[in-house]
Amino acid sequence: MTMATTNRELAPRYDAAAVEPGIYQRWLESGAFTPAKEPPPGAEKFVVIQPPPNVTGALHIGHALTATVEDTLVRYHRMRGDDTLWLPGVDHASIAAQFVLDQIIANEGETRQSLGRERYLERMWRFMDETRDYIGGQHRRLGVSVDWTRERFTMDEMSARAVRTAFKRLWDAGLAYRGEALINWCPRCQTTLSDLENIHREEVGSLWTIRYHLAGEDGTPDPESWIRIATTRPETLLGDVAVAVHPGDKRYTKLIGRQAILPFLGRPLPIVSDEMVDQNFGTGAVKITPAHDPDDYELGKRHGLPAISILDDEARINENGGEFAGLDRYAARRTIVERLREMGDLESEEPHQMVVGHCQRCDTVVEPRLSVQWFVNVKPLAERALASVKEGRTGIVPERFEKVYAHWMENIHDWAVGRQLWWGHRIPAWYCPDGHITVSDVAEGPDECAECGRPAAELTQESDIFDTWFSSALWPFSTLGWPEATPDMARFYPTTLMETGYDIIFFWVARMMMMGLFCTDAEPFATVYLHGIVRAAGGVKMSKTRGNVIDPLEIIEEIGADALRFALVTGTSAGADQRLTQAKLDGGRNFSNKLWNAARFVLSSRPEPMATPSSEASLAERWISSRRAATIESATDAVEGLDLGGYIATAYDFAWSDYCDWFLEMAKVELRREDATAGDRARIWRSAAETLADILKLLHPIMPFITEAIWDALRGADGEVATDELLVIAHWPKPGERDDDAETEFEALAQLIRALRNARLEWGVPAGKSVPLDLLADEAWQADRALAGARYIAALARVQPITIHAPDSAEAPAMGAIPTPFGPAWLHSDEPESAGTQQRSNEEQRIKQSIARLKALLANGDFTSKAPADVVERERSRLRELEDALRQLGG
Repeated sequence: MTMATTNRELAPRYDAAAVEPGIYQRWLESGAFTPAKEPPPGAEKFVVIQPPPNVTGALHIGHALTATVEDTLVRYHRMRGDDTLWLPGVDHASIAAQFVLDQIIANEGETRQSLGRERYLERMWRFMDETRDYIGGQHRRLGVSVDWTRERFTMDEMSARAVRTAFKRLWDAGLAYRGEALINWCPRCQTTLSDLENIHREEVGSLWTIRYHLAGEDGTPDPESWIRIATTRPETLLGDVAVAVHPGDKRYTKLIGRQAILPFLGRPLPIVSDEMVDQNFGTGAVKITPAHDPDDYELGKRHGLPAISILDDEARINENGGEFAGLDRYAARRTIVERLREMGDLESEEPHQMVVGHCQRCDTVVEPRLSVQWFVNVKPLAERALASVKEGRTGIVPERFEKVYAHWMENIHDWAVGRQLWWGHRIPAWYCPDGHITVSDVAEGPDECAECGRPAAELTQESDIFDTWFSSALWPFSTLGWPEATPDMARFYPTTLMETGYDIIFFWVARMMMMGLFCTDAEPFATVYLHGIVRAAGGVKMSKTRGNVIDPLEIIEEIGADALRFALVTGTSAGADQRLTQAKLDGGRNFSNKLWNAARFVLSSRPEPMATPSSEASLAERWISSRRAATIESATDAVEGLDLGGYIATAYDFAWSDYCDWFLEMAKVELRREDATAGDRARIWRSAAETLADILKLLHPIMPFITEAIWDALRGADGEVATDELLVIAHWPKPGERDDDAETEFEALAQLIRALRNARLEWGVPAGKSVPLDLLADEAWQADRALAGARYIAALARVQPITIHAPDSAEAPAMGAIPTPFGPAWLHSDEPESAGTQQRSNEEQRIKQSIARLKALLANGDFTSKAPADVVERERSRLRELEDALRQLGG
């Protein structure tokens, strides 16, 4: 028999760096990522709007996971023939971008103030152009099949118009307003933060107990009487306006209604009662600073108390702080504590466990601060968005996050949308000298004041910009042309799937739901798929501003994009965190190599000349055809159910175990049979090639590069097997018919071969040595089955000659039987027992280690409760198999 050399030979080893860029360019030139001008007749819609990564530098592994999950789903639906759009874009990331750029210009000897607003924004645009190009390159290297012709940016003109229009509609509806309220302030980023950007964590601080002397009859402090208050922030006493106690606290009943005197400033402080006060905290008496504490702010409103701000933008004491004006907040704390100690009014200082808010971006301690800001009343928007999920118009995967979403929506506060930054969309509000406010959706602004008619020349635009999440909340429809009634809006909106991390369900998903319903009167997407977080060492979240990210390009350079993609999604489930281990990366690379080598064998084994295939299929062909049908059905169901871990496990097991480890080994036996005809060889090769083609289709969504490369070579070998010019546009495989008899017959044969392999291992038979086998069939049909599969047994178990004894034969050996599905079997080996004993011991140790690992995994409540049921069951099945193998070894 001669074998053909195809005109598209595969190299001896897969070199991802050499192969991947050229394949991506072919995809781009083919236009495969861009939907056809008209949707295919009868096609279902599948639309994903890519979560826009922050333009603050390179992507990290978390972004690579997002892109991989989405690309897997998008490629699958494209192959299914759906009207598929994956629209890409990037986010201007106001606070994050300004934080990063400020560090860059500091190294250049500049500051925001030294450059001024205009020059600073010019420098930001240059920075944006650089990072956008780099991020785009990273996405290309990762293989994302987005429609680059529709790429968007949250600061482009289309987005700017959407922002102005949405805000104007909120204003006209009475939902946007400007007012004074307590906000979260970051002294380093110099801007307001939303509650979601104020990250709380436990810390050990101090609790100081301070004497506030009571006012005497003449209004001066009584040196002999005082009320003891406890505080964790003594510097804020400069803004105190009252002392509060619980109305049921008998220790202070007689003091309610009296006055205490504020240290240093001499301000009289009324002693009020309020049920908000925790009698068990400190002394049970607390200082009230409405301008710098959320609870105090609410108490102050109930009692009609003033609010005195004592901190400036940089968290220094302002002019209201008397002698402490100009001191940093912590310097003021130290000074005030020392002065109180000198005065004899500091009773104690002790360690105290407390929760402190930090800026999400720079980790600076956040200061509550009274400020005039722009707000959106989101309560009515939240009610509608919550109803959409509760009533099933939008689903959240995994379902447990629906409760998390509902809890936040039911307890939502007004959204502070203004930011005191330069980079971002300016709030489209103009002020006239008479105090009127005009909001306009026109880029050039209003012609005149909406209330008094003053001309535009006399109006001043608001200097604040929008919270980045405001423009992001419009992303599913602003990207498609809203507020214009564009063809894309008509065809692709509402979208199908929003895929993102569960950590931004409040930041982004909830806001998209609220604004989508408000602006378009439709849910922006049908399903929200929440993936987990790829965590860094120690389990902390990766962040560019923390400097603990991994550049996916570094991994791609080493092992290729496919191996990385495979590692990122293998074994995962929706909403479950993961750590990217070296074992996972090695697994991805090993699988790539396995697939490549299998394809090289198939391509090099093509009979030449190619005869007409004969009609009678072998057991190997019937079995692999049935297993292929089962795999396609199972993999399809998994993807449709958004179980990507299950999909990959199914495709992987079929490709590695069924196809490579079993079928190709059996195919080699068929191809090398001396009595095989040219038609027989053509038939078995066609079965191998067609199965490989379906494997490539199954794996293409998760491993697009290597499958496309092999597909190209397979087309060169046989265009009837690989019919489409590019795999990216090929049709998803159809299941076909199952053959239960073939699967049953093969499984019995496989059990026999495994039993013989275990016996060889136990007895230390060298891997390449064939030994004689005797098999005593219990029944006649077993003898027939064993005889029919003898060529597979001989080759895969390395046994020769094979003697099959009829039932009740007296010629079979009497001792040392190996139980098999066909009856007892005997191997005849003259190997020394010591070699086998050592080999058996090594195998026992390996199996025991695997059993211990699986038992630990299955004892982990997080895994068994969060992982999909089929994933958990697969691991339990694997554990049972290993325990059975250990029993066979006598362990």
